[in-house]
Amino acid sequence: MMKTSILILTALLLAPLYAAEPAARRPNIIFIYADDWGWGDLSCHGNTWLQTPNLDKLASQGTDFQQFNVLNPVCSPSRTAAMTGMYPARFSVHQHFAAPESNHARGMPDWLDPKAPSLPRFLKAAGYRTAHFGKWHLTNRDTYGAPKPEAYGFDEFAVFNGGAEWPSADMHATASNTVAFIQANKGGPFFINAWLHESHTPHVPTKESMEKWKHLDKQKQVYAAVITDGDNAVGAILDALKAEGLEDNTIVIFSSDNGPESTAAKAGPEKRDRDVSATGYDTYYSVGSSGGLRGRKRSLFEGGVRVPFIVRWPGHTPAGAKNDRTVFTAVDLLPTLCAAAGVTLPANYMGDGENLLSAMQGSTPTRTRPIFWHWTGKGTEPDWWPRLVVRDGDWKLALDDAKRAELFDLAKDRAEATNVAKDHPEIVVRLTKLALAWKATLPEKLNPACVSKSSTPVKSDPP
Repeated sequence: MMKTSILILTALLLAPLYAAEPAARRPNIIFIYADDWGWGDLSCHGNTWLQTPNLDKLASQGTDFQQFNVLNPVCSPSRTAAMTGMYPARFSVHQHFAAPESNHARGMPDWLDPKAPSLPRFLKAAGYRTAHFGKWHLTNRDTYGAPKPEAYGFDEFAVFNGGAEWPSADMHATASNTVAFIQANKGGPFFINAWLHESHTPHVPTKESMEKWKHLDKQKQVYAAVITDGDNAVGAILDALKAEGLEDNTIVIFSSDNGPESTAAKAGPEKRDRDVSATGYDTYYSVGSSGGLRGRKRSLFEGGVRVPFIVRWPGHTPAGAKNDRTVFTAVDLLPTLCAAAGVTLPANYMGDGENLLSAMQGSTPTRTRPIFWHWTGKGTEPDWWPRLVVRDGDWKLALDDAKRAELFDLAKDRAEATNVAKDHPEIVVRLTKLALAWKATLPEKLNPACVSKSSTPVKSDPP
């Protein structure tokens, strides 16, 4: 009897509460998450040769947040933060999910813990229909026995870069799958992750987009074409909302999981990626822009973690506005979107984010919590050296394993060009203590429930 009572109490604590109002009044939510799409890869951010008319339109109808950060400079941990509202390092997700042997060598599990807090699970419990279309990468194609998206709170899914036993969705079908779900669930409320492939390698542009940019040299042609394909996917989703009369009651967010990929010195052979069942162009064609920010993908400097973040919510989010004051992060998405949906988070939810709903409604609140990054990837590029980074207000301190420290005042130095550590030793000491104290809270051992126990296919239920 006691065990039953404990289970009931636990379920109550984990279940979110929501305001008793008609479902039609709660906003639909669509989170469009691009891949390796740099801050400067939008024409509304000043790019002179890439064209993003649909994203430009979205920005003109909503608010462009210009100090949005993801919490890791690569895919899997960045997505973990957005899903859970918690730093990915709390789940030992420090780099991208790969084959189990590689994961374990890097001190990583093989999938995100399905018992972790989850934005779709909270929304589903509050009456939302939930779906995930496009890239997954919260496990890896070489991993057997990984939990499927329904374990995280999704009603429907069609994904690529999922588990070994899962069928792989067409990388170009993310928008059409999203549109079909909108049409089938237009009575709402619904929540959709539409996670695009663009502009990750291999670049697999459509023939139509390659034809559009045939006047450019081949290197730029390929990249401009994949940006056009991604922008067209956004346009298809926006058109569907308009056609179904859902524009005014839908929050649409566009962002990217990290900064742009580095550009190889020369073109290599065609690259095949079985995660998307496609062969395409390699990183020589990855000529994306960080918009003048230092670093790119795999770097904890701003070019690796400050990314586009555009929000449209008619009647709530100011149209055509730019917010360059509020520091918004990926871990803030869960509490903010739950607040927008009228969902009260469980009392025992210990997230790392803040409810910044007022920012989405036109205010410019100041984030009160410091922000932490932990990166364990290896590399030789000059801007890959930071391993532990903390931001508190406008001060950002970058540290490496050898105690190298660089301090930046982002209010005056967006490009992180001037290290002012020698001018402010007291701030270096304070932030170093803050970062090390946070790091000491991270787990030292892997959760055994998140480690694959099989190197051969296991029987799985039909998707």
